[in-house]
Amino acid sequence: MTPTNTYGQMVKKLFKPGEAILQAMSPKDMELNHAALGIAGETGELVDALKKYLMYLQPLDRENVVEELGDLEFYMEAIRQSVGITRHETLEHNYNKLMKKRYPNGYSDEAAIARADKVGE
Repeated sequence: MTPTNTYGQMVKKLFKPGEAILQAMSPKDMELNHAALGIAGETGELVDALKKYLMYLQPLDRENVVEELGDLEFYMEAIRQSVGITRHETLEHNYNKLMKKRYPNGYSDEAAIARADKVGE
């Protein structure tokens, strides 16, 4: 058996069938799936806009960046509403994580490498 055949069989054995996924999903799960896929797609569009600027030295298309960030906000808000999280809660949690746990003395490369909040993970 070739490695390609073996790999294909492994994927067939381990990849969850669509029917099983569909049966397990509630309408709320489908909304979360929609939002997660939306975030993935919009992230790709944002990265593409930045790539054109950074790698191909094209002028930054600020309007497109604003549009893609807005699209990301849309899908993030959909997830927050679906699971009962407020934007304030999200921002407060992120602030506390970054300013109180991870970088209480401000950002430095050394602190980023040390990541005291992740020791033992």
